[in-house]
Amino acid sequence: MTSLLLALSAALAPPAPVLALPAAAGPRPGPYTFAPGAPTVTGTKGTADAGLLDPRHTYRSSLPRDGRLYYRLRLAATDTAYAAVTAVPPADATVSATDGIRVSLRDANGSSCSYASARIGAGLSPRPVTALAQREAGKALCQGAGTYYLLVERLDAEGSGAAGSGPWDLEITPATEPRLAAAGPTTGPRTWDSATPEPVTGTPRDRSGGTGFATARPVGQGVWRTRLVPGETRFYKVPLDWGRQLHASAGLDGAPGHGYVGGALNLSLYNPVRGYVDDVSLGYTGAPRSAALAPLPPVEYTNRYAIPAGVTSVRFAGAYYLVLHLSAHLAGTFGQGPFEVTLRVRVDGQQQAGPGYAGRPEPAGVLTVTDGDRRAALSGGTGDGADERVMRLVAVGGIGTGTALLLVLGGWTVAARRAHTRASAQKPTA
Repeated sequence: MTSLLLALSAALAPPAPVLALPAAAGPRPGPYTFAPGAPTVTGTKGTADAGLLDPRHTYRSSLPRDGRLYYRLRLAATDTAYAAVTAVPPADATVSATDGIRVSLRDANGSSCSYASARIGAGLSPRPVTALAQREAGKALCQGAGTYYLLVERLDAEGSGAAGSGPWDLEITPATEPRLAAAGPTTGPRTWDSATPEPVTGTPRDRSGGTGFATARPVGQGVWRTRLVPGETRFYKVPLDWGRQLHASAGLDGAPGHGYVGGALNLSLYNPVRGYVDDVSLGYTGAPRSAALAPLPPVEYTNRYAIPAGVTSVRFAGAYYLVLHLSAHLAGTFGQGPFEVTLRVRVDGQQQAGPGYAGRPEPAGVLTVTDGDRRAALSGGTGDGADERVMRLVAVGGIGTGTALLLVLGGWTVAARRAHTRASAQKPTA
């Protein structure tokens, strides 16, 4: 009887909160999490036998020190192509501010369509860094259908100690954007509200981030709190429709200790194809500090025709990624933590209809925002079926106590009858 009462009590207890789980609850996530099931592709020193990248897939690879590796893509004439490369140094690597990677997309003749680099930065702390190469349809360079090559190079500063860190793991995510169904303006937006808004206020909600782009945790407008130990990186994603405008800042709470750590907290922003938008870092003396990203324009197709990099990158709807990194050097001055970090997200602007594409972007859904994405940003889920099931369970938890009691008692009655029947069937007869 006691066990029945305990079960009834558990069944009728208020449902556990889903929206605010403490970051420290449960096992702490490990290092960078790559896309589940990502196939491995090996980079080559020349173009002749370079491995083929398909924009429907995310790939894993590896880049040695002084590495210079090629990968191959087949592109249509009218598609704008993107290839993002995330390099992950070992957690115990010694790095300098200028260590990182450089990526470029090249045509069959070796002409460069674009190049970009990503470096460790002022925090001097090993962390994932991401750079994007692209081929834009309609531009003067690299036009036409055919074979193109992604070149990934390792950038190592002399004396940084990175030589002993071994290869850096890579995550490569190609994507394509089709042309528009109808021609539109080809000039950048003339004006937009570039004033820095007041920070979002309110009670912080606990939201631990993911450990890679593939596991980024959705967030919407609000104040979000997590706890990081030195050297950790966490990923969040904000669904942004056409016409919406993102503002974000990050703050590091106070801690006992004396000293100064440069680049103690870094906040980076990437667009839906993992192209760099902006980043900011803050130095730390143990007193609470915060830093904000530069004001960004609303999401518009024509932003790509602007000149500032922070504007051209905000060119399509989809998931925009906020990445937090806490420098490993905090441990030597202020202890192992965890340190409380607050992420403030504001989403302004009116949702608009997007441009009509003549085809489908690849991978599917990369440049869209769904109702599930919007709900997940509020609930903290991922927008997939599992989260829908969780929300249904929460809804069931809100039914009346009397109904719940009847359901529980009914279940016990059925279970008891089945047990009695089994016992009677197994009892020897005289």
